[in-house]
Amino acid sequence: MDTKVGKRTLGAVMFDQYELLDFYGPLQLFGGMKNELEIVTVGEAAGPVTASSAARVQGHADYAYEDCPKFDIVLVPGGFGTRAKAKDQGFLSWLKDKSEEAEIVASVCTGALLLACAGLLDGRRATTNKLCWDEITGYAPNVNWIRQARWVDDGKFVTSSGVSAGMDMALALIERLWGEEARERIRIDAEYDWHSDPNWDPFAKIHGLV
Repeated sequence: MDTKVGKRTLGAVMFDQYELLDFYGPLQLFGGMKNELEIVTVGEAAGPVTASSAARVQGHADYAYEDCPKFDIVLVPGGFGTRAKAKDQGFLSWLKDKSEEAEIVASVCTGALLLACAGLLDGRRATTNKLCWDEITGYAPNVNWIRQARWVDDGKFVTSSGVSAGMDMALALIERLWGEEARERIRIDAEYDWHSDPNWDPFAKIHGLV
């Protein structure tokens, strides 16, 4: 339960070809804590950022990486763009610095690849998208990858499985920080059927991981 005095800041990381639901699904839910949480978006430059969607949806970054504020919570989505960012040493160094000063770092889907390539998940438990499991986990053999997990809470670092799993993780974090009543209010407002068991992941079986 929350013991922090004052408002937290959540920094949602954007990059070209980020996954829409990875990003906006959790933010829809975190937005229900507007009195306790300020949400800002950050990208390579302030301004429009294109998502990996056939609809060519553009989000908007409030800050550039180089001039963003300190974050209490960092949210890292997945998407096709993670492959390029996983090779961007400048970005990975920035992500490591921002993560080290944060209270909680959360990833959705292949966003775990970026945390792993920044060296933040070595020796930790984590999960990622089951559809591209072998590809993503192959980058980071020093991570204790959990195949059968909807999300994995390893204290400071919380990682979730593919796409919609980020919403389940977000509700778990809301409960962890602000309590069951807050989580349930937000869940009901969103009319969302929360899968509350972090070990519930039918997609691990579908993709032959268990």
